[in-house]
Parts: sequence; C-alpha cells; structure tokens
Amino acid sequence: MLIYFKTKKLQKTCNNASEAVKKLGTKTARKLQQRLMELKAASCLDDISRVPPPRCHQLSGNRDGQLSVDLEHPYRLLFIPANNPIPVTQGGGLEWANVTEIEIVEIADTH
Repeated sequence: MLIYFKTKKLQKTCNNASEAVKKLGTKTARKLQQRLMELKAASCLDDISRVPPPRCHQLSGNRDGQLSVDLEHPYRLLFIPANNPIPVTQGGGLEWANVTEIEIVEIADTH
C-alpha cells in the first residue's frame, strides 16, 4: 500500500528509528516499524489481519472514519483511507479490498 503522513513530524517519527525510540521508547518503536512494514507490504487493507497481533479495525465515536493497528499496549497507529474517492460498499461501509492508500494521522493511546 501507499502510505502518506498527516505531518512532517509524524513522518520523521515513523521513518527515523532513533527518533521513534526517543519519542516512543524501544519496544513501541520496534512495533511501529513492524506495523509500517506490514502495511507497506500489503497490496490492500484487506491483507492486514483483523485479529491480534495487528488487529486492524475501524474506530467509532469521535474517531469515526479512522482505523488502527495495535502497537505496544496502550499505543495504536491511527490512519485513514487515502484513496480518492474512498471505496465504499453498497451498504456504505468501507470496502477494505479496494483501500490501497492510507494516511497515517497519529500514534496515540485511544483508551
């Protein structure tokens, strides 16, 4: 998949291992790199497991429209589909098999 970043600061954290360790700690930085490799290697969002360990899932409430994968508890990598237009099913849900571009928006504890 193609991966974009909401901010240059976030891009630096995700693409620079020492920066990630400084901001997130060793374990979370390592997990971040693993998840980014999984996302880059996938051809579409449907290729990412919805069960642990990545547990890719849609969020709700004030984070409706965002998806996440687990990092080191309690942190998650949050992203949105970046295809234009965003692929949706006839029922209005996200068409996971057609999401080939994402935008990383945040690394956060959503609990």
